[in-house]
Amino acid sequence: MSDIDMNSVQNLDENSKKEVANFIQQQTSKAKIQNSVTNFTDMCFKKCVTTVNDANLDRNEEECLGNCLNRIEQVANAGILVILTPDEVDKSIKRGLNDRIYDKRKTAALQLERVVKECMSNGEMDKIDLIIKELRSNYAYAVHQPNARYGGLIGLAAVAIALGQSEVPKYLEGIMHPVLACFGDQDPMVRYFACEALYNIAKVSKGEILIYFNEIFDVLCKLVADPEMSVKNAADILDRLIKDIVSEKAATYVPVLSIPPDTSPSATMVDPRTGKTLQVYQQQLPKAFSLSKFIPLLKERMFATNPYTRMFLVSWLRLLDSIPDLEMISYLASFLDPLISYLSSSLEDVRVVTENFLKLLLHEIKGIYEIKDLVKRKEGRDSERKEAAKGEVDSAKVENRDDEAHRKDGNDVSGKNTDSGDKNGDSNEEESSNKSRDEDRGSANNTEGIEVEKDGLYIPGQDVEIDCPKIIDILINNLDSSEETIQLMVLEWLRTLLELSPQSFIIFMPKLLSVLLTIISHNNFQLQNLTLELNTKLMGLASSEEDKINYPMIVNQLSLQFVNDNESTRLAALDWLIMLHDNSPNKFLEHSDNIFVMLLKALNDSSEKVIDKDLELLSKISNQSDDKYFQSFMVDLVDLFKKDRKILDSKADFIIRTICKSLDSERVYKTISKVLSKEEDNLNFVSIVIQILNNNLIIAPELQHLRHKLIRGESEDLFVDLFSCWSLNSPSLLCLTLLTSKYKLSWEIVSKMVNYDISLNFLVQLDLIIQLLESPVFAKLRLDLLNPRRNMYLYQCLYGLLMLLPQSKSFKVLQNRLEAVTPMASLQLQAEKSSKDKGKAGKHYNNSSSNLSIVGKAEDDLNEKLLQVFDSSQNRLDEYKQNNENKQQPGAAVIPQGSESVDTPIDFQQTPTHTSPSTNENAKKPSYIAKLSERLGRNM
Repeated sequence: MSDIDMNSVQNLDENSKKEVANFIQQQTSKAKIQNSVTNFTDMCFKKCVTTVNDANLDRNEEECLGNCLNRIEQVANAGILVILTPDEVDKSIKRGLNDRIYDKRKTAALQLERVVKECMSNGEMDKIDLIIKELRSNYAYAVHQPNARYGGLIGLAAVAIALGQSEVPKYLEGIMHPVLACFGDQDPMVRYFACEALYNIAKVSKGEILIYFNEIFDVLCKLVADPEMSVKNAADILDRLIKDIVSEKAATYVPVLSIPPDTSPSATMVDPRTGKTLQVYQQQLPKAFSLSKFIPLLKERMFATNPYTRMFLVSWLRLLDSIPDLEMISYLASFLDPLISYLSSSLEDVRVVTENFLKLLLHEIKGIYEIKDLVKRKEGRDSERKEAAKGEVDSAKVENRDDEAHRKDGNDVSGKNTDSGDKNGDSNEEESSNKSRDEDRGSANNTEGIEVEKDGLYIPGQDVEIDCPKIIDILINNLDSSEETIQLMVLEWLRTLLELSPQSFIIFMPKLLSVLLTIISHNNFQLQNLTLELNTKLMGLASSEEDKINYPMIVNQLSLQFVNDNESTRLAALDWLIMLHDNSPNKFLEHSDNIFVMLLKALNDSSEKVIDKDLELLSKISNQSDDKYFQSFMVDLVDLFKKDRKILDSKADFIIRTICKSLDSERVYKTISKVLSKEEDNLNFVSIVIQILNNNLIIAPELQHLRHKLIRGESEDLFVDLFSCWSLNSPSLLCLTLLTSKYKLSWEIVSKMVNYDISLNFLVQLDLIIQLLESPVFAKLRLDLLNPRRNMYLYQCLYGLLMLLPQSKSFKVLQNRLEAVTPMASLQLQAEKSSKDKGKAGKHYNNSSSNLSIVGKAEDDLNEKLLQVFDSSQNRLDEYKQNNENKQQPGAAVIPQGSESVDTPIDFQQTPTHTSPSTNENAKKPSYIAKLSERLGRNM
């Protein structure tokens, strides 16, 4: 430290002497300065006034302190003391506030503080207004003069300090606006000194500063992410102070200027009913802090992306939520959406504090619902006690009236009561009446006590309203996030809210299912378990609230899950559909227009589990008593085949077999046949479906019962229905008649085949029939060949087929079969001829023929009608082909005239679907025929 030079006192100029005199004046008010300065303004005091025993002073501070003490010593020894005039003081303050040196601005601010205090003591309030106006206009708003802005900020802080907590509210508006404006300056030092000034102002103003909470919060949101570290640190200090003020004052503080002068804190009144003195509070005055006004700003700032701003926002949310009287939780829906997004922040600290805060909020919501449930149960018990008390009062009144009536009746009967007896009776009656009144009064008092107890009970949280539907909507929107952390948190919230407020989920069920089912097969085990648990609880809710749920939207969302790649998702969707159908079959079908198509397409699924559940649901739907749904099912099935040729070629036979396995196969075939019979636009499509139906009927194990029923002739109506439909495909029709042993009808069909167009597909199907005749299904037909006399039409039919077939493998198979029974047929015919020559068997033959003709007359009539149907169908088919002769027809290529394909032997394994003179041998057969051939080969 510098030594004090006593000889230098005489060499001081006038300006130096004034400066030393001014410094001495500061020394006289040292105590006041120490009480008023803050953490931001006490540095000058350390430099110029403190003692030298502070070991933390750096070298420059020690030198400055030594110079100050030297001047004090010099002035004291010389006896120099210069007192400045008020004008000189004002000029000194102005000059000091504009100085570029921080210490001189501090000195000027201290002088300004003393001036303001003197004005307050002298009652010169107008002068204080002028000082604030001067600091605003010429300093704080001097945007092109940084030093002036520095001085204006420190000056405004000094004025606030001088005014004190009692007077600052009157001038706070004029002080705050220029300070807040300085936070937008590009100069980081201006922002730093603005933090310093606002800190001092807030420390003096306390609760009054909450009037400007929104503006301060908005500024802090930006400052916590300021690139200048000094500004950021200053903002952190200011943030802590504002948080302390909010924690202490936000819930209760009323601005001083809002309190009317004549407001009395309370008044009393006497309850006329009970005579009790009650304290009545007047209407509550508006508080300095308004959460409803703050929420819109918070909602806007919550979408910040800077991690430091997010940390700042979460810290404020935790603080405001910790103040019970504010009920921040009731505004949860306003900031929950952006808050959840913080879980995906790049900064781990943000993710951790956000996750912890969300868990805290969820725990708080559970507590609120528990309180509401507690209050509700208590109200129920109170209501029961009140009703019981009223019942006791009514019972007592009735008993008293009965006793009184009984006594009167007794007096009338005796008629000899003495005066003393009358008096005693009257006395007893009065006593009883008084007792009754006392009981009534006591019961009434008890009831009032119950009500008072109920009305007087208040549990914090019982009146907090949670916007549960809005919260659920926000959670569902975040459920499909790519972040597993967000999904886990959202599922945890949804599971808890479902337990607390299940009714709120009903309107969101379709939307929730559309997202929930997509993540039900997630790889994360914890996430999968939460999803399955929530899905199970939702199914339980839907089952119990079936009258409230939206069936059309839910079914539509579930049907969309059938295209999901995950098996678990498709299975869960089917479980939902089965549950909905079991709960209300009629409502399910009434609002499920397209469900049949989706279920039918699901039969093409690669998963056997999905197919089994799909068939389970189809079986449940189709077994309903109302036949219109089954009819609709079959119509949708046919439409599906018609619109999707790929399914028709690859899966139609499988779908039909699986449906027949779960449902009544006779009903399925009847209904499909009727649907196909009504088809007019695409007869080729009908022909293909008929062929698939026929092939399944012949060889599918799933249709064994129906096949045996036809073979035994137990369902003539079914045969007629099938015949009417299958007349559009003559080979399939022929196969049906042969299966049912209607050989005469079969021969007549064969004989009529030549009257209509013979296509390559027709010949392929005839080839297939020959293969089928060798299968176990047609064992009866082959045995009937051993009785040519009774089955002559069978021979004619088979030989007719032999004549229609080209020289092919199937031709030789049929030829060999017929040649194998020719010797047996010849022997039988010869035996019958010899019997006829002897005159014995002839009469028997004639009688047998007569009986057969009588029995078969009805059959012939039926055959005639059926052949008319056949002719009509074939004519319609030929007409259709003629109208479309220039179009390529799938599966029905006509053999050109002169083509060699008719004369060429047909090998079934190389039979083409579409042929031309040059490509006959290289074309491929239809896929459904190829598959049928493979299945037939396995069965053989």
